[in-house]
Amino acid sequence: MAAGAGRKGLKLALVQLAVGSDKAQNVRRACDFISQAAKAGAQLVALPECFNSPYGTQFFSQYAESVPSGDSCQALSAAAKQHSVYIHGGSVPERDGDKLYNTSVFYGPDGQVLGKYRKMHLFDIDIPGKIRFKESETLSPGAGITIIDTPWCKIGLGICYDLRFFELAAVMAQKGVELMLYPGAFNMTTGPKHWELLQRGRAVDNQCFVACASPARDESAGYVAWGHSTVIDPWGAVLGTTDEKEGIVYADLDFNAVDEVRSFIPTRHQKRTDVYKLGEA
Repeated sequence: MAAGAGRKGLKLALVQLAVGSDKAQNVRRACDFISQAAKAGAQLVALPECFNSPYGTQFFSQYAESVPSGDSCQALSAAAKQHSVYIHGGSVPERDGDKLYNTSVFYGPDGQVLGKYRKMHLFDIDIPGKIRFKESETLSPGAGITIIDTPWCKIGLGICYDLRFFELAAVMAQKGVELMLYPGAFNMTTGPKHWELLQRGRAVDNQCFVACASPARDESAGYVAWGHSTVIDPWGAVLGTTDEKEGIVYADLDFNAVDEVRSFIPTRHQKRTDVYKLGEA
């Protein structure tokens, strides 16, 4: 019998949402997609980064809300309970006192909050002639790792730029994570070059599933997202993906595959911690 045979499978849905300037409409449409995914049998529905807000430093303060008491969060809580599904709420701009964060909230099928994650690596880049973006001009970084216990596996949370930092993923894997969720709005410069590459890298490094929900592409927006929401399996293969348009990506996750690859290629037990090791989490 293969290692881990008989483990529960998970039907995952990534919502690639077309996000506009109307916050209430963004939230309503996200809930409509959650309903559609639940009716299709999804057990976990994941939304994109800044699902309720246009992505841009000029928008974060205007669209920010308290977490989890804000309207967007309350709507997702109600949707989770109504459809009896787990929801990873992508991210929303969070206001906490005089600080703003880029924050993910994870809900159980009873609508209760199971965990909250604040983006710790802020997106500050400057590619001459291509793109300059400085999240740190308005946002503060988070300072904690969030891991969610579910009936299927432990799920680790990151947001967008966090995907570039293999150390965060490695620490989550050390703590037993088998599915990593990174809602992200990669752009038209970094998206074609790195979006899928980084997801496959984190999946292969840590022998786990990686799933990334993006907003749909809006060519008229000030910040144009790449789209291509994607799910990667523990072997580094693309399990599900799409193009730039609005829609839902479905994937059936078989966690026997995690046990299989970790058994066949046991790098977790072959690390030379006498020579190198990650710092304490």
